[in-house]
Amino acid sequence: MQKQNIIKFDNVTFSYSSGETLFKSLSMGLNGGSFYLLKGYSGSGKSTLFRLMTRLEEPGGGEIFFKEKPLSSYHPPALRRSILYIQQTPLAIDAPVRDNLIFPFSFKNNRHLAPPGDKKLLMFLNDFSLTGVNLDANAKNLSVGQLQRICFIRGLLLSPEIILLDEPTSALDDKSCRLVEEMAVRLCMEQGLTVIMASHKGFESKGIKHTVIKIGDGRVKEIFNTGNDLKKAGG
Repeated sequence: MQKQNIIKFDNVTFSYSSGETLFKSLSMGLNGGSFYLLKGYSGSGKSTLFRLMTRLEEPGGGEIFFKEKPLSSYHPPALRRSILYIQQTPLAIDAPVRDNLIFPFSFKNNRHLAPPGDKKLLMFLNDFSLTGVNLDANAKNLSVGQLQRICFIRGLLLSPEIILLDEPTSALDDKSCRLVEEMAVRLCMEQGLTVIMASHKGFESKGIKHTVIKIGDGRVKEIFNTGNDLKKAGG
């Protein structure tokens, strides 16, 4: 059975406030339950694509669709529960790990959701090889690698459908890098989440077939599936 597009860009344009154009007419469809590796030179627009998908930026023209509905029809806070954006630099509040993990449940639009208890939080910490982290410890004292995984868990607790990973391993040591990548692969393979990872580093597929998207010059330049023949965008 063919997978359906969960995200679709239709002739999207985007310009900076300075007037400089980044995307001229960008079109592509991303299938649900798939793993994507987003590649491009610095400044090609990888982070901007993620910001457009979460309505942190708005396109100047064209349309973006999420589950066949215009992205603009979604209330941003609800959209960001479904599309989890994990930025390159992990963000933490000066508070215990527990409070950092359940912090999104204090937002007005999430107050109808029951925050998870310690048992579930400890289960997630174990899954991310953070068994040595105390829920009562101040998150500010954790390493960058630990904080990145805490941010990952914090988003997963809201049960997203899409995970956007923006250079998630750029500041991590090799061990933490592998842990984040392996968890992203597991979430895609075992839970059917759509994962889109922007990365300058190489990526070991670890048994998962993934699609590489190369962007540059304001458009999608190439799309190819690992293990399959190269396919030019639009070809």
